[in-house]
Amino acid sequence: MEYIYAAMLLHKAGKEITEDSIEKVLTATGTNVDKGIVKATVSALKDVDIDKVISEAAAVQAAPIAVASSASADKKEAPKAEEKKVTEEEAAAGLGALFG
Repeated sequence: MEYIYAAMLLHKAGKEITEDSIEKVLTATGTNVDKGIVKATVSALKDVDIDKVISEAAAVQAAPIAVASSASADKKEAPKAEEKKVTEEEAAAGLGALFG
């Protein structure tokens, strides 16, 4: 995620998003830089209109939460949903799909 943050910081500062500039930002923050991820990030953002993406993301509103109005609803417990545990390997594999 820090790679995207670095790209957004560069964009906000009006700087060109290049492999070198992202590496410099990450190095300045003390982050260990993976050149492969830097290259993939720059490649993935090459044809993206960042301003448009930011404005569209800001326009998305959260759905309202329904509130129970009866006291009997408070007494009933909702069944607990099973949490799906994701291993570190599965999470890393999912991240790889972001960059082709």
